[in-house]
Amino acid sequence: MVVTQMEGSNGTFVTEFFLMAFHVFPRFTILLFVVCLVIYITCITGNMIIFLLIQFDVTLHSPMYYFISVFAILEILFVSIIVPKLLDILIAGGNRISFAACFLQLYCAAATGIVECYLLTVMVFDRHLAITNPLRYLVLMSQWRAQLAIFPWVVGLVSAIIPTIFTVTLQFCGPNQIDHFFCDLAPLQNLACSDSYISNLVTSITATFAVLLPFIAIIGFYINIIITVSKIKSAEGKYKAFSTCSSHLIVAGLFFSTGIIVYVGPNGSDYDKFFALIYKVFIPLLNPFIYTLRNTDVKMAFFRTFMGFKVKNIKA
Repeated sequence: MVVTQMEGSNGTFVTEFFLMAFHVFPRFTILLFVVCLVIYITCITGNMIIFLLIQFDVTLHSPMYYFISVFAILEILFVSIIVPKLLDILIAGGNRISFAACFLQLYCAAATGIVECYLLTVMVFDRHLAITNPLRYLVLMSQWRAQLAIFPWVVGLVSAIIPTIFTVTLQFCGPNQIDHFFCDLAPLQNLACSDSYISNLVTSITATFAVLLPFIAIIGFYINIIITVSKIKSAEGKYKAFSTCSSHLIVAGLFFSTGIIVYVGPNGSDYDKFFALIYKVFIPLLNPFIYTLRNTDVKMAFFRTFMGFKVKNIKA
């Protein structure tokens, strides 16, 4: 592999990187390309359908579905930052990426990841408020809905700047082969010629703020939800309350379990890119199906909108 460098006053500086992706499995390159392409197309299509359904079907014009529509757009951005370049690497060997493009991808991937963590927290807060304070829920959410939707984006876009700056200011003067399928914090920090201790520390602190803090908040909200629901006397009431949280619980559990493994320990391991493949590619594929197949309202809206007839009742 050619190492592209540029001479500087204090030595040489890397001007581009090489994303190695899954080069150790050359026999599976075509298969992986086909799988990732199908997943990408399905993910984009599924999330776009959910977004359009919520926009055009008046029965879905509620705070919960408003947040799901924002989540659908986020998922489209989330996968589009990573998967197109991965497909290019797999089918065309386009593993070169410029220094600037690499860190732009790093920032965008980190920002959308943090946004997703906090948006999932906002979504469980919405369910928490609906269950624990149903009489004031609509009034409160009509006042806070826009602010709650914007809040995760502000947190993600701002907080992702910090580890990105601390990483981009490291000196890269030697190896430029990234053992990953996208530019991520730990693989880049491991390539630095200068001491990356401060950068690793900042990444750990940011990961705690971005991943662990919302994860703990989600656990806290669910504990309170369980306590509240347990006080409901009727079995039907309990089932109805829990059913509104089940889809979110599955999505959040899948996303945070892999995210914590990769980012709370930022020094990196040989398995990080495989866990990253799960939460960057496979989990976004599952989300549209989780929110539709388990949701009667969305299924009914789908049949009304795309099948052209009325549906009186569809069992979940």
